[in-house]
Amino acid sequence: MQNNWYVFMILIVPAIISGCGSMPKNQSLTEAHSNYNKALTNPQVTDMAALELNEAGKFLDKADAALNKRESEITVNHLAYMASQQVAIAQEIAKAKVAEAAIKNASVARDRILLNARTAEAEEAKKQAAEAKRQLEELKAKKTDRGLVITLQDVLFRTNMAQLELDGLRTVHKLADFLKQYPERNVLIEGHTDSTGSDSYNQMLSERRAQAVRMALLDSGISSDRIAARGYGESFPVVSNDTAEHRQLNRRVEIILSDEGGVATPR
Repeated sequence: MQNNWYVFMILIVPAIISGCGSMPKNQSLTEAHSNYNKALTNPQVTDMAALELNEAGKFLDKADAALNKRESEITVNHLAYMASQQVAIAQEIAKAKVAEAAIKNASVARDRILLNARTAEAEEAKKQAAEAKRQLEELKAKKTDRGLVITLQDVLFRTNMAQLELDGLRTVHKLADFLKQYPERNVLIEGHTDSTGSDSYNQMLSERRAQAVRMALLDSGISSDRIAARGYGESFPVVSNDTAEHRQLNRRVEIILSDEGGVATPR
């Protein structure tokens, strides 16, 4: 009888010890651990959703403790479920922050591109303004109440004729180059004479000289609808006609540049 007792103890004790030493298994908890460990390997999740991932770890600890204490399977499953949900929340938050960062970076890149474009436009505008100023200075354009005025003096025409001399043609060609670069600007050409000669002759000569400049601009490729020409004879002298020098100043063709709206102020 005593031998039978020893045999029973030898068989039962290892089984009890084995049962106490092994941790119970729970499929939900195993999956929760797997999800959590996977999230830990993702730097986006650990960096951008650290708080949510930390909460998932706390739920896992509670689930492990409940399993070790042999609490109900419902309790363990619930805690494992909460852990998995927190992992999922952490992953979604990380995705959202990554997307938000991408949008922000794209916006920054777009703003940089726009800024560079505006800077380039501003620089180009400065260059164009400087070039326009240089060209107008070369044409000896002067600011007046009527706008910018370029004056072709009598010496740029053949004596008592409407034919432009070579220097006069060069000036007109420079003006044509300017007008091609600034198509929004038009010109008003006005011919003037001194008081010598009859009124009809002076009127005719002033008109012919204005038309000569107009034709030179047309020949240089400027559209006719951008050019107006008229003669005023001796009606608008810049100085008195009492000396030869003064009379020469009065014999002129004035070219009035329009504003950027294409309007040139007539007399």
